[in-house]
Amino acid sequence: MADPKGFLKTQERELPKRRPVSVRLMDWKEVYEQGDAATTRRQAGRCMDCGIPFCHHGCPLGNLIPEWNDLTWRDEGRAAIERLHATNNFPEFTGRLCPAPCESACVLGINQPPVTIKQVEVSIIDQAFANGWVQPHPPERLTGKTVAVVGSGPAGLAAAQQLTRAGHTVAVYERDDRIGGLLRYGIPDFKMEKKHLEARLTQMMAEGTRFRAGIEIGKDLSWSDLRARYDAVIVCTGATVPRDLPIPGRDLDGVHFAMEYLVQQNKVGAGDDIPGQIDAEGKHVVVLGGGDTGADCIGTAHRQGALSVTNLAIGKQPPAERPEDQPWPMSPQLFEVASAHEEGGERKFLASTIEFLANDSGEVRAIRVAETEYVDGRRVPKAGTEHEIPADLVLLALGFTGAEDEHLDGQLGTRFDGRGNIERAGDYQSTHPGVFVAGDAGRGQSLIVWAIAEGRAAASAVDRYLEGDTELPFPVKPTDRAIAV
Repeated sequence: MADPKGFLKTQERELPKRRPVSVRLMDWKEVYEQGDAATTRRQAGRCMDCGIPFCHHGCPLGNLIPEWNDLTWRDEGRAAIERLHATNNFPEFTGRLCPAPCESACVLGINQPPVTIKQVEVSIIDQAFANGWVQPHPPERLTGKTVAVVGSGPAGLAAAQQLTRAGHTVAVYERDDRIGGLLRYGIPDFKMEKKHLEARLTQMMAEGTRFRAGIEIGKDLSWSDLRARYDAVIVCTGATVPRDLPIPGRDLDGVHFAMEYLVQQNKVGAGDDIPGQIDAEGKHVVVLGGGDTGADCIGTAHRQGALSVTNLAIGKQPPAERPEDQPWPMSPQLFEVASAHEEGGERKFLASTIEFLANDSGEVRAIRVAETEYVDGRRVPKAGTEHEIPADLVLLALGFTGAEDEHLDGQLGTRFDGRGNIERAGDYQSTHPGVFVAGDAGRGQSLIVWAIAEGRAAASAVDRYLEGDTELPFPVKPTDRAIAV
């Protein structure tokens, strides 16, 4: 364990400071300042000898958290990254983007603020990259088997790396012009600079993984042809169908899905020229949806120079502290103040959008909103509370409804369930033999840590399918859900 008296000597959580708002709004760099090594060691030392480390169960990857906390406290960084990489291919991603259900499950959290697990994690991998400890691990032999991975988000990359290291020849197909999926296009640079993605892709290419960007399976190459060319296929295309808001005025200029907006800014940040870019500069911006995607839109709008930013959520404001019906070690729904929320704007809850209103040019000028009331468990607009909010740009960040099925269903005959996800069995195999499904495409919109866990598990299933047996870990099953006690 770490410091036996650490949780007694240090009872408060210490996190790296965020750069001043006035400074960070001037660029697209990550919001956090460089962490202090002494602080990180002190926080890692708060990890208890709790007997049953519930953080393991809170993490879909089963990260060996007490072990690398102990190694961090002992200043054994190289051993710490080896333990971290044993269960997580990409801690530089999860350490920046995961909401850390492990911290909600931390035993110390019963009566103290939990260990800063996420910060310890990212400090381990950042130190490893800085010291050259992250090296390629090419396979010792090749199996002669080939695997196609469709989609280069966290699930696809995790599956590809595992299978490449197992000796299979793996090609990753991505319809966008660059590899990375949501990590590349969708996550703002102020949450994760793309240098971290590039560093990991460099390692994967040195290991032998092949990347094919700019190829859309189903159009440029049919799913049936792809299946015929490879011994196995893994579908990691994500849950990319956005949830719409079909109300009057939805077709007005200036009303966009969040991902249209975020992807364009990622491309501009990469140096691309985007004619007619959706830009918040000098506009009243309204973001519908109170989740992470909504916060990403808020931070992006601030950096583009929005005149005002208003964030609307249809439901109630979550509590600041753990509610009684979500006891430890469950992951509670709490009121979150992300870095983007610190940067300005207004957040409104119990706000039901009724209509988008147009100006004389057919562009959105305002939205009509009413208070939300609950009737028989349904959220409906409360009569007599209608009012207008100025809006020159409206961004819909309402989540996603499932995977795209336009070509996959027709060309391979794979089935979709009632939630819009691709059907699969306990071994991640779809209804078409040799075609496997991992990540959001199979489980629906979820967390990055689930995507990596499923990518690793699907790789194990594919290896067993091709070789008859496998030594790859199988961390989760498709039926697994968040922690339940």
